[in-house]
Amino acid sequence: MDQDFHKEIQKRDRRSFLSTSTLGLGALSLSLLGGAGTLLGQTSQAETKIPTTIGELPHHIAKAKRVIFLFQAGGPSQMDLFDHKPILSQRHGEEMPKSIRGKQRVSGMTASQGKFPITASHFSFQQYGESRAWISELLPYTAQVADDLCFVKSMHTNAINHTPGVSFFQTGSEQSGRPSFGSWVSYGLGSDNEDLPAFVVLLSRAQRVQITLNSSLWSNGFLPTFHQGVQFRSGKDPVLYLNNPAGIDRRSRRKALDLIKSLNEREQAKSGDPEIASQIAQYEMAYRMQTSVPGVVDISNEPQYILDMYGKDAQIPGTYAANCLLARRLAEQGVKFIQLYHMGWDHHSDLPSRLQDTCRETDQASAALVKDLKQRGLWEDTLIVWGGEFGRTAFSQGTVTPDNYGRDHHPRCFTVWLSGGGIKPGISYGETDDFSYNIVKDPVHVHDLQATLLHQLGLDHERLTFKHQGRRYRLTDVHGQIVKGILS
Repeated sequence: MDQDFHKEIQKRDRRSFLSTSTLGLGALSLSLLGGAGTLLGQTSQAETKIPTTIGELPHHIAKAKRVIFLFQAGGPSQMDLFDHKPILSQRHGEEMPKSIRGKQRVSGMTASQGKFPITASHFSFQQYGESRAWISELLPYTAQVADDLCFVKSMHTNAINHTPGVSFFQTGSEQSGRPSFGSWVSYGLGSDNEDLPAFVVLLSRAQRVQITLNSSLWSNGFLPTFHQGVQFRSGKDPVLYLNNPAGIDRRSRRKALDLIKSLNEREQAKSGDPEIASQIAQYEMAYRMQTSVPGVVDISNEPQYILDMYGKDAQIPGTYAANCLLARRLAEQGVKFIQLYHMGWDHHSDLPSRLQDTCRETDQASAALVKDLKQRGLWEDTLIVWGGEFGRTAFSQGTVTPDNYGRDHHPRCFTVWLSGGGIKPGISYGETDDFSYNIVKDPVHVHDLQATLLHQLGLDHERLTFKHQGRRYRLTDVHGQIVKGILS
């Protein structure tokens, strides 16, 4: 028999042999990648959880079941919002000391301006709550939940410009093409609701916005496409191409999908390509979302007091407030990673006016999300993150007047806040110098924050890997330490 087997193998070319030899693996991939069982409604999501290359997940007991990431794209000014520095007022207009600036790089927008005048914040600060957290007058609603927040004031990053900066925060790399944070979480944990994606993206824009974001930030990269983020849009079609075309009813679509599924399975059996199984899962998810998505985006059953809590914009689809409310509804439905992007924090000029506008658009709804999750018993296992890709300089970009100044990009230190999900509430972690220019205590790199968020979800950032082009990749690359000082 062995001789016959070898003779048969010799008759085949390499491609044919490899194709046939992967039949078993292909069938296994199909069933595990949300495939046969789930698609036919025979097994639960838990039984068909998409596997990783590293064994059973989670790696340890999780403190958080889901993440809501409120990403403030553009770089919020930390010394105008959270990092109170009285010396900026005392030395307003003076040249930034060279001992503070050192030889650190600045962006091309200020590298040649010659002078770097210290610029006081236009806004007053007060301490709030038992935690006595310093918060700007621009954020009165955030101030109400100060004791529920953990302010990390010692964040720092590698990137100095927006596109690589946002990419680094969201994918762990300044270059596009890597899997996004939400995709890694989907890959590791799957979804608790087989009728909704594990990773959902919501976008909003300020009235005056200078930067835009693209889908590479919620891409699956080299992970199976099933893990890419699904963007929910405002309007009658929250997900593109989800509704049936004219003349096609749900029964007809089901028949068409069954035929496509059958053809894909036959091709899967020939080629052994796991990406085909991922495509099958996506088709089936889209079919199920036809009934699940309209219900989750319909806020008509929300009581008026909830709408009032999120603010008047909560009933305007596509606004930040509406997206925060939708994020809570998605969290209730078991979505693992809910990514909000608000574009509007790039304040190189006219900062006092524009910062007020952006805070008005975001402050009330951000705080309402914390309150709403708490009153529903979801705060304890929902990890909320608020922050941008970097901070702003203590010196002004361009001319300074009493009512007008701008600030340049500053990757050396900035502030984010976290809440819920096993994060210690009512604390400020890390310190910057008197000018909010350098970190003097407990630095937290972006990779450290990524490692910590994964840890709270029960994932070891060093073991959550995927082999691609001969190398095992991970979100944190070869870096990252868990920030134990902020964990409860």
